[in-house]
Amino acid sequence: MLVQKIAGRAGATQKYDLLTVLGSYALSQDRTLQRQTLRLICLITARYNWQSDQLSVAQTEIARLWSVDPRTVKREMAAFRARGWLVEKRAAGRGRVTLYGLGLRQIWEDTRPVWARIGPDLVARLSGDAAGQGGDGPAPEAGATVIPFPQMGAAPAVPLWPEVARRLFDENAGTFNAWFAPLVPALEEGVLILRAPGGFHASYVRTHLQGRIEAALRRVEPTVALRIEG
Repeated sequence: MLVQKIAGRAGATQKYDLLTVLGSYALSQDRTLQRQTLRLICLITARYNWQSDQLSVAQTEIARLWSVDPRTVKREMAAFRARGWLVEKRAAGRGRVTLYGLGLRQIWEDTRPVWARIGPDLVARLSGDAAGQGGDGPAPEAGATVIPFPQMGAAPAVPLWPEVARRLFDENAGTFNAWFAPLVPALEEGVLILRAPGGFHASYVRTHLQGRIEAALRRVEPTVALRIEG
């Protein structure tokens, strides 16, 4: 499960990871999203309380911080809420401003495509959070090997996929967790079809990672072809 509160011994690293992925994500987007994400980074750095997951700042103060007018602040804050990057904890009232928290789960999911560009160490850390290490799920037992394969029910629909997945995991656990684990397998007429959760995910796997899957598949079942969909 993705980490939903940045605190504890890993908090310092998680802060840098969050700001890094937001910055990298911004640089991969158009100018409007770049500016919008930069504004959020600035707001988090200046006013976010990491320990309590609270952001409580008057719109006039945010306007000064961003060098914009209050109408722009109102529009941008609404956009962050709509995207799920900010979560309203308490509405504004007489004498008090709106209290927000960070929508960390949504931020991690939206920025996942840029993790691998930052480096395998970050992918491994964030994938560890996704696997329940550092999140609010149970920690694995000491010495245990946890392989977060996609959930396929009581009986796998594609018997060869778990072995292919295991080989990919052994090759690089961070890459597996970030890119291979979300793929949903199906076998149709001698073709292993891996369905990605989105178009970008599918495109990235086809461009950068399909060769790894094909190599693992050949070792398990050389007569089966591969197709990535998404």
